[in-house]
Parts: sequence; C-alpha cells; structure tokens
Amino acid sequence: MPLDDAPAPCVPLADVTPAIALGPLDGRYRPTVAPLVDHLSEAALNRARVEVEVEWVIHLTSHAVVPGAPELAPDEQQYLRDVVATFGAAEVAELAEIERTTVHDVKAVEYFLKRRIAAAPDALRADTVLPQVNELVHFALTSEDVNNLSYALMVRGAVREVWFPAAVALTDEVAALAVEHAEVPMLALTHGQPATPTTLGKEVAVLAHRLRRQLRRIEGDEYLGKLNGATGTYGAHLAAVPGADWQVVSRTFVEHLGLTWNPLTTQIESHDWQAELYSDVARFNRVLHNLATDVWTYISRGVFTQIPVAGATGSSTMPHKVNPIRFENAEANLEISSALLDTLASTLVTSRLQRDLTDSTTQRNIGPAFGHSLLAIDNVRRGLRALAVDRALLERELDANWEVLGEAVQSAMRAASVAGVPGMENPYERLKELTRGHRLTAQDMRDFVDGLGLPADVTERLRVMSPAAYTGMAARLVAHLG
Repeated sequence: MPLDDAPAPCVPLADVTPAIALGPLDGRYRPTVAPLVDHLSEAALNRARVEVEVEWVIHLTSHAVVPGAPELAPDEQQYLRDVVATFGAAEVAELAEIERTTVHDVKAVEYFLKRRIAAAPDALRADTVLPQVNELVHFALTSEDVNNLSYALMVRGAVREVWFPAAVALTDEVAALAVEHAEVPMLALTHGQPATPTTLGKEVAVLAHRLRRQLRRIEGDEYLGKLNGATGTYGAHLAAVPGADWQVVSRTFVEHLGLTWNPLTTQIESHDWQAELYSDVARFNRVLHNLATDVWTYISRGVFTQIPVAGATGSSTMPHKVNPIRFENAEANLEISSALLDTLASTLVTSRLQRDLTDSTTQRNIGPAFGHSLLAIDNVRRGLRALAVDRALLERELDANWEVLGEAVQSAMRAASVAGVPGMENPYERLKELTRGHRLTAQDMRDFVDGLGLPADVTERLRVMSPAAYTGMAARLVAHLG
C-alpha cells in the first residue's frame, strides 16, 4: 500500500488512563480473581517483605540476640506492625519511588521501613527507642531471606484464604449433585459405546471423590522458609554476633511466622515445597477439567439441560442455542493454570550453584497460575447451578439398549455352570452372538433367558431385570462421599 494511502494512526491504547490491563485476569475477569490481589500481587509481595523485616526486628530485640539492642515496648512493636497493617496505595507509590533510585526491590523495602522508624518519635513519644534499632532492619539478611519468607506467607494466604475455600465449596456442590441423583439410572458409555448401566449420581460421585483426595493432599502441603544468609552459612550472623545460637534464632523466627523451617539451603530456599504444592493444585485442575469435559458431553447428549439465563445470548445468529460456555471457559483456564503451575514446579527446583535469578521472575507468575484456576472454579460452580436432568431421555436411552443385559446373563450362566447346571457351555460366546451388533427388545432378551434352562429362581431374576434396574451398587456407592 502506498504511504499516502496508509490509514490514520490509532490512538495508542498504552497511553489511555486509567491504564488498560494487558491480561484478562486484570481486565475482563478482575471481579472473580480480585481476592488473590491481596496475596499474590506485586504490592502484596512488598507488604509481605515489610512484614518479614518488621517481625525480624521485633524477634531480634525480644530475644536479646544482638548485645546492646534495647527491648521494644508493646506500643513500639505495635507501631512497627501498624506499618504493615496500613500498607496501602500511598505506601505502594512511595516504595516505587524509592526503588527507582535503588534499582533493587528489597533494598527499597529496607529504606522504606527505616523512614518509618525515623518518623517514630512523631507518632509515639520523644523517648522512643525505635531509632536505636534502625540498623537491625535487614540485619545479617540477604534479599532471599526476605523473599522466600514473603512468598511462603503470600502463597499460604492465597491458598488457605482464597483458593482452597473456593475449591472446597465447588467440591461440596459436586458431592451434593451426586447425592441428589444417586439413584437416577443412566446408560454408561465406555469407548463411547453403550455399556453396563450406572447411576448419574455415582458417576458424579467419582469426580467429587477424586477432587476431595487432591484437596486433602493440598491441605497437608508444607510451606517452608529459611533465614541463613548469603550462601546459607550464617557467615554474616556469626561475624557480627558470634555468641548467638543462630540456628535457634532462625528456626524460632521462621516458626513464629507459621512456616516450616528449612535448615539446609544455598542462598535460596530450595522451593521444593512450592513444586509439590503446584503439582497438587495442577492435578486438582486436571480432575476438574475431566469433570468439565464430562458435563459438557452430558449436555451434548441431552442428559443435562441448561436453564436459560434471562436476556443471555447463546449465538449471534442461532437464537435457539444455550451453549455450555461455563464449562468451556473452565477447560481453557484450567489448561492455562496447569501449564503455568507445571512450569513453576519444574523451574523452581533448579538454581545454578548457590544462586541464580530464574526463580525471581518465575515466581511473579504464581498469581496468574492461581487466578486462572480460581476463575475456572467459579465458572464450573456457575455452570453446575444452571443444570437440570432430563430423566425421560435417560429412560429412553436405557430402554433402547437391552443388549447391555448380556453381561448379566452370561455372568449368571457362568455361575450356574460352576454349580453343575447342564447346558451352560460357552456363555460369553453365546451372548456375544446374540447381542453384538444387534439391537434387542425386552422380549428378545426374555425369550433367550427362558430357553437357557437356568434354575427357576435365576431365570425369574433375569426375566424381571431391565437396563434401568441393572445398576448394581451404584446408588449405595455414593455414600462413600460421607
């Protein structure tokens, strides 16, 4: 195209204010994932860093670790903790301004907290001892001492306070659906072909059971932390205060934060606990993905019907459509989440020698990994609430497939043969000849049973059996959900 005919340049969207989100989690889907911002955002990371630095100062002074350091009064400790509690938009901006000078995020946190300590006499009293502990901020720490503890606190909070409750609520709703339909008979499909009947509730219960098993694993996962210096040797600690039992100081501090102490690391905490957690969450995602694809398939078969939402549009051109969009959205977001979690789990367990920075940028994607999973959970919950069961369709499917009773009949023949009943030879082959590739009626099956010469009680049991009644213990098995 000649330059003279080029279209007028568009307005740069990057310059629009307020800023336009690059990704969907901070744009279209923000309302659903917003609770994670309090735990896994950049601002949350900085707040957690401030918390670790504050608690370290309090820990050192409360346990008289550094000779000559004064013990902080309760109001002085509270002043420091209020720096964390009141951390908001102004503090985020101030930290960003400091970091533009330091070009180092953790050093910016140190300077930020020292500013607050310098301002303490104005907020407390003239004789506060807080200025005397100024150099205990970031004392003997490497940045990774702060970061690993911060991430552990952030991830623990995100899982326990946001993601896990949502996952439990979803699983409970799946279990309730299973109980509700425990006795609803349904034709099973193995390899997409008619198979031994089951109940709708039992099949849903399998998925609820699988999800709950993964949740038990996630609930038991540990959150590790370390505090041992630049290469994990306590070198600076011993050089500054050789008389302190630094392993005890480290362990008690990490445990004070509610974390599990890792006693043996390089400069970084090894992140194995993160890999374990993310693998478990990814596995939960994949089970949930299986649920989404199964429900989608049941909808396509008509087993589930979707309750239309007033005013909603299924297709821009086909007005009759009610699309299973909740489950399709969930599938896609679960795949994105699992891919991110897999990458986190495989990348974080490797660090060259004593330290490299691959973990630094990788961990900044923890939020999106959980965000896409949380979004999927929300979509599945919404989708499940809009389902109804077409029992008439299930009955028609069962009545159209009497050949599935071939399994029951040949099994009864085998048992009779073992018991010495004559004429029971080749039961499987005889039923295969009768049923394979053939559609049978109820009468066809009854006539075959009548001609077998089975004991009268067995014959009667098989004659009154129907596909809808051939569900074994399916309904009772749902009770395993508790």
